[in-house]
Amino acid sequence: MPAKGFLNLEQKERLQILVRSNDSPRLREHALILLLQNDGKTYEEIANFIGCGYRTVAHWCVHGDPDKLDSLKDKRQQGNYRKATEKYIELLLEVVEKPPKEFGYEFGRWTGERLSTYLQQQTGIKLSSKQISRILQKKNYVYIWAKYSLESKQNPAERTIFREKLENYLKAGQVAPEIFQVWFWDESGFSLRVIRRKSWTLRGSRQKVTGIRSRGRINVMGGLRYHDRKNLSFFVEMVMARAFLSL
Repeated sequence: MPAKGFLNLEQKERLQILVRSNDSPRLREHALILLLQNDGKTYEEIANFIGCGYRTVAHWCVHGDPDKLDSLKDKRQQGNYRKATEKYIELLLEVVEKPPKEFGYEFGRWTGERLSTYLQQQTGIKLSSKQISRILQKKNYVYIWAKYSLESKQNPAERTIFREKLENYLKAGQVAPEIFQVWFWDESGFSLRVIRRKSWTLRGSRQKVTGIRSRGRINVMGGLRYHDRKNLSFFVEMVMARAFLSL
């Protein structure tokens, strides 16, 4: 450990200017460590004064060179720490929109850690899951529950035909509700086994997962009449055509 007053006047002024004017808080801290050391402070006293770790003080007291201010920069400032590039972020946004199975994985959702691992394999850049999360949040993504969907079982052509019929039914129900009524019915249930997971998705939308449920649920069936919004609801043991017709 250098003796008290080891800095010459030129070195001391250079470090003082760096502490007063440099934009990097880390660089100012490292310069201040040398100045305090020059005043005869011990490692422990410097650590307590600055509010950093003892090992941090010991490192910069040994490796900091007052004649080479670049030696006070940490690896990230020296460029050895490879941050996310525009190409990295572009690939991240492309990957997060696709299911992991498209890339050969067995799991069904992306987490920050999984994205980090995959992107490191593709780009060689290692980021933590927290850094991945910050990038996605800046790009307007949120980590929320996925939504069950049966769209994979739907026929687009049949849905188009049905929509056209439905529009005609709604018009007829508004013109003569005493003769023709349109009711919207649906069922929902409280499952004892909920397997949804949170996943990254753009704000205002949700990822969709297979809507297959297992045993152990309480079912509720409800209806809403279109023209006056009258509603009905029933608890049923099993959702079957027979249960629906009995209502």
